[in-house]
Amino acid sequence: MAHGEDGYAGALAAAAGHAQAWLQSLPHRPVGPSLHATELAPVFGGPLPAEGMPADEVIDFLAAAAEPGLMAMPSGRFFGWVIGGTLPAALASDWLVSAWDQNAGLRYATPATAAIEEAAGQWVLQLLGLPSTADVGFVTGATMANFTGMAAARWRLLGDAGWDLDRDGLFGAPRIRCFVGRERHDTVDLGLRYLGLGQPTQVDADGQGRLLPAALDAAIAAGTGPALVCLQAGNLHSGAFDPFTEAIAVAHKHGAWVHVDGAFGLWAAAAPELQHLMRGCGEADSWGTDAHKTLNVPYDCGIAIVRDPSALRAAMGLHTSYLVQDAEGPGDPFEKVPELSRRARGVPVWAALKSLGRDGVAAQVGGLAAAATAIAQGMAGLDGVEVLNEVGYTQVCLAFHDDDTTRAVTARVIEEGKVWMSGSRWRDRDILRVSVSNWHTSGEEVATAVEAVRSALAAVRGA
Repeated sequence: MAHGEDGYAGALAAAAGHAQAWLQSLPHRPVGPSLHATELAPVFGGPLPAEGMPADEVIDFLAAAAEPGLMAMPSGRFFGWVIGGTLPAALASDWLVSAWDQNAGLRYATPATAAIEEAAGQWVLQLLGLPSTADVGFVTGATMANFTGMAAARWRLLGDAGWDLDRDGLFGAPRIRCFVGRERHDTVDLGLRYLGLGQPTQVDADGQGRLLPAALDAAIAAGTGPALVCLQAGNLHSGAFDPFTEAIAVAHKHGAWVHVDGAFGLWAAAAPELQHLMRGCGEADSWGTDAHKTLNVPYDCGIAIVRDPSALRAAMGLHTSYLVQDAEGPGDPFEKVPELSRRARGVPVWAALKSLGRDGVAAQVGGLAAAATAIAQGMAGLDGVEVLNEVGYTQVCLAFHDDDTTRAVTARVIEEGKVWMSGSRWRDRDILRVSVSNWHTSGEEVATAVEAVRSALAAVRGA
């Protein structure tokens, strides 16, 4: 089957039309999917046909068949997990990234995407108040951003302890003691497991999940050897931020490397009214975030930031004869991430920042937090609804009398489909968790969210 210029034109036109139709449906459609994966599997599966289908027909079939199984995650009424939407410039630039088809690992081979990502990285550092000399790598998501920062930490800590990790591996190496808050995100533990560093020591936290610096001090002082401390910008449930100034001072007193998991919270530094949450965070040694969550770019766009470029490049980079490396500039992109081959993930970040500007980013981040506060206030006014957390950022945790009622209300909210909120368990209680992460969420969506919970609770009580 021939694939020429006409094939591209027809397929891309079909994709654009279906994409527009999908986006236009978001304000009105139920949030949840109407079919399950087991129901959709035979539609897409079965024996591979002997003959192919024209590209534009493939796109038409794909869009029509997939539609019942799509969740309206880009909707302003989606409050599940911590999932952002996508800004127009970011979405359109991501289409260009696919069309350009650049392998963004080498500065010499793909100078345009390298320059765009370097600019995006500097803008991110400026917005977040982080050192201008830090290295920025664009990875798949927050999990790999944390992994990358902690990989740099592992290389530096073992080197400082006299151990050559590159030559001798981990067997027989000094043990790196890892310390985390009791309410850190589990992907931090996952990154430590990927790195062969084992289970971390849990440090006590307060009622909102903020690590206690005195407890950290005691935990590190109880032993000897290299230490890695992982702090948190934005608790998954409460949205709380660790006390960075005090905790980082404690960690550095003991010679520890400090990594900050800021999957969605690191962006608070960009909004003047939220910057107090990030006070002292810039003194850490590495940071991880996900541009999809709060900046609202497409998926596959985590950001790893490391104060010590030599540690990052030693941990992630390699040198081989067939790669033509650029002798000028700030190093090749592949030296800052776990992959050699990858798409130009930083381009949508650049496009989002270019379209918003500093003031626009501040308004977007501040708007998410303001919407969460408004939702919390609306929920608190409903009879039988408890707001369990101090709402200072983008997360709201709700409970309804007892666990059975909370689970029933959660199920009813999802069934009715006006909004999507995910259930969880926090501080020994089942909860309904509201995460405000989408730039589309406005006063109308806030009112819809409050009404959806009121309606669900009334239905459960009347059952």
